[in-house]
Amino acid sequence: MPITKALNERSGSKCELCSSTTNLEPHHVGPSKEKTLEHSVYLCEKCLRFVKNPEGQDASHWRCLSESMWSEVEAVQVMAWRILRSLSAETWAQDLFSQLYLNDETIQWAQDQEASSSHTDVPTKDSNGTILAEGDSVSLIKDLDVKGAGFTAKRGTLVKKIALTNNPLHIEGKVNGVGIVIISAYVKKV
Repeated sequence: MPITKALNERSGSKCELCSSTTNLEPHHVGPSKEKTLEHSVYLCEKCLRFVKNPEGQDASHWRCLSESMWSEVEAVQVMAWRILRSLSAETWAQDLFSQLYLNDETIQWAQDQEASSSHTDVPTKDSNGTILAEGDSVSLIKDLDVKGAGFTAKRGTLVKKIALTNNPLHIEGKVNGVGIVIISAYVKKV
């Protein structure tokens, strides 16, 4: 069965991200080179345009991910994860991203695309756009549930001597003596 027909059936003739029914096209979800049903999503023209060129686009279009991020289709979950992650400056996107749960293999798939992209020239920035450096101190701008540690890091908590990661959207630091990874958009430099 051709992939377009299979995607059309799987999606119910709707964009798998925003549910639009016009101008639908298959989109390959990398980094795998396999153009299979499992590695593809069916997107409308608007979503496809945003995915291919996110610069200068209206971020509010992606509020539709509040529903599609719960899809049972892994490729849709990966797309939602990547888009929400790229919108970390938007408070509503941060909230959705913090609610999104993916199994370990799906998270790895989502992160593999980032690893294949070069982030070496992209600086790590806080919620205000201030560039962060190794050893800076930051404070949390929202309460964060620390998964696996059984506590909530409260808003205003000071995190000293942060470490940068190979991903410009994350920093590492210690809260209550526990080393954690923090989304840089959830902190501000002090």
